[in-house]
Amino acid sequence: MPRLVSLLALVCLACSAHAGSQQVDDYTWEGVERVVAIGDLHGDYDHYIDTLQAAGLVNKRGKWTGGETHLVQTGDIPDRGPETRKIMEHIDKLARQAEKAGGRVHLLIGNHEAMNSYGDLRYVTAEEFAEFEGRNSEAMVDRYYQLSMEDMKLNDPEAYAALPEDHRAQWDKTHPPGFVEHRQAWDPGWNPEGEYALRTLALKAAVKINGIVFVHGGISDQYADLSLAELSRQARAGLANFDYENPGLIADECGPFWFRGLSGGEPEVSPELLDSILERLSAQRIVVGHTPTPAVIWPRYDARVIQIDTGIAAHYGGHPAYLEISADGLVAGYPTGKVPLPASDAERGDYLSRVIALQPENSALKRFRERYQSPPEQAGGESAESSEEGAEPEEVNLCLKDAA
Repeated sequence: MPRLVSLLALVCLACSAHAGSQQVDDYTWEGVERVVAIGDLHGDYDHYIDTLQAAGLVNKRGKWTGGETHLVQTGDIPDRGPETRKIMEHIDKLARQAEKAGGRVHLLIGNHEAMNSYGDLRYVTAEEFAEFEGRNSEAMVDRYYQLSMEDMKLNDPEAYAALPEDHRAQWDKTHPPGFVEHRQAWDPGWNPEGEYALRTLALKAAVKINGIVFVHGGISDQYADLSLAELSRQARAGLANFDYENPGLIADECGPFWFRGLSGGEPEVSPELLDSILERLSAQRIVVGHTPTPAVIWPRYDARVIQIDTGIAAHYGGHPAYLEISADGLVAGYPTGKVPLPASDAERGDYLSRVIALQPENSALKRFRERYQSPPEQAGGESAESSEEGAEPEEVNLCLKDAA
């Protein structure tokens, strides 16, 4: 598939090694002088640009100024916001600009990229559909409705006969103009050559830079023995031919796109199990998005896990932030300044106070500090806020290798 190959070259940026860094394989880099990681964007172009500017990666015109920096975006560009397509078009151009300057842009699969691909559109906004709207959109939606009704009448006549009088009006609410073009672009089942179907298939599930694994949700015990190449292979295979009866890694709550056990969710990973996971990954740390924090880059397990989904998008409050990794160590960056990450959990209270001092008007941070300083039985301990969708696993041991 020629277009897929070209997109892989664009997104993975694995064409050559540059001075100061070494590409070990398609998923691993060593010796990178500066890495910047940003979390979920959810269709908020303005706050995405604000984040890149705060990190010194783009100028006022949105052009790459990061030199040889490696930028990692950990997935969830689409849904919940109005300008998903605008972000995607910009970040793909940015990848080309970065490569010319000796840098890299690594784009990862998030659960929302996967959902758009296989047709779970609960979080697609009207504005996102409108980004695909054209002159014939209304006629295309009408034709799609007619074909859907003909299929239902033929294959499920009882359901067809039971449709309410206002069925078309209700159907139109979830199938606005632009819907058909959106599906043709995103869903490989509709169109294997769709622009965003191919784009998603070119993304990676995870990368490792300077001994740090970057992934959208997390790596559970069940998947820690797989190589990063195999994680991506399984993800691409599942997206290309999604099976609702057996979705595999793509929709697995223990898989890399949904797992929350490293971010305080159940089943929460113990420190001992994290040691085992990191050892099998040959990694020092794991950086994750997916589970929103209250506007703060948040280290866990003595900074062996770092949460970077700070709610950049307006849907989650609009809190631009980034993680910077360089010879100076681990640093959390905000539009108003930088704060070094604490090396131990015991130092997180002081770190949080310093972040609040940079953003004194941020009420989400102040509420988080109150909960963090309260006894766990009174305020839920230090667990970060999360309003993201997804059912919790039923059993604590669900994501262990030996779980039934």
